[in-house]
Amino acid sequence: MAAPSSLHLIKLCVGVSDIDWLERRAAGGKPLVVHTRMTPKRAAEIEDGGSLYWVVKGIVGCRQPVLDITTRGEGKASRCEITLKPRIIRTAPLARRPFQGWRYLDGHEAPADLTAADAGDMPPELVVQLRDLGAW
Repeated sequence: MAAPSSLHLIKLCVGVSDIDWLERRAAGGKPLVVHTRMTPKRAAEIEDGGSLYWVVKGIVGCRQPVLDITTRGEGKASRCEITLKPRIIRTAPLARRPFQGWRYLDGHEAPADLTAADAGDMPPELVVQLRDLGAW
């Protein structure tokens, strides 16, 4: 489980149809490197137990622990590389509107990790509806 006091990132997973795709990609066992334009100013806090929470089709449904955040290049040519563990951890679904880039996510705002017993094979959309109704 992600540390509740950790600082995390949240980012849209554009062009991905479901979390299964991310799991298949992570199954290769190699760390995933995500490229972004801006480097988080609070990178040290994120590297200390933080994760990248993925928004897939409007729902935060999983996270990947952050291994490293590095800035490459200088000036206008600089880019950020976020290296993630090749492990997808499903979370309680949380609806999220589209946004550009990434955002910080405080540990107390992050959705809880799911176990297989928590949601079983329920579709993520149903879990979101149950959560919105206060039944989750």
